[in-house]
Amino acid sequence: MKATIYIKSDRNVEVTKPDVTLGDIFQVECSNPVILAKVKTLKLFRFHSADKKVSRTVLSVLKVIELIHKEFPEAEVQNLAEPDVIITLADKRSGSKAVHIAKTAGVVFLTFAGTAFSIMAFNNDVDTAKLFRQIYTLLTGKVSDGFTVLEFTYCIGLIMGILVFFNHFGKKRFSADPTPIEVEMRTYENEIQSTLIEAYSRKEKEIDVGTTDHTAGHSGPHRT
Repeated sequence: MKATIYIKSDRNVEVTKPDVTLGDIFQVECSNPVILAKVKTLKLFRFHSADKKVSRTVLSVLKVIELIHKEFPEAEVQNLAEPDVIITLADKRSGSKAVHIAKTAGVVFLTFAGTAFSIMAFNNDVDTAKLFRQIYTLLTGKVSDGFTVLEFTYCIGLIMGILVFFNHFGKKRFSADPTPIEVEMRTYENEIQSTLIEAYSRKEKEIDVGTTDHTAGHSGPHRT
């Protein structure tokens, strides 16, 4: 059957069942509804380590195209996304609510303590208190008692600067632009995904063209 099949997927996909079909990973579009339905049900592979809490593998889109061509030899396949997809089998079970609350509280405390320590260490390193005393004496002719309008405005300015820099307060955003933390997190995620793909490729664990065993953890040709 002649048809054009379009497939698209994110670079990192999470599934909750060990038997993975094409429709679980890819968005599929085809003008022929019969082909579309069959393509979505094509089995890609099965996780052989489903007993672990989290299993992961890397799937080459070439393998997906190979499987589609076996079913529909005359079909044309167009990939509109990444050439390699990271697929993670995550355990449906999650910790109790108390555990999540404890983890959140721990992260908040560490973040607060670390930030406070960094600010205090910086101020101590540059001797901000001495500088403020000198400025206050120079402008007013009086000796500073350690807490003047300079220290007060410095504290307010520090808070305002942090809020403006991080671009949000709680759930409220000051603009539609992504925050610096979001940008750094996306950059970190992209680097992790690139590293995972390269690692699976070098260790010959990527599911690629030439794979006969549709089981996660086995691969085809080695890439360098």
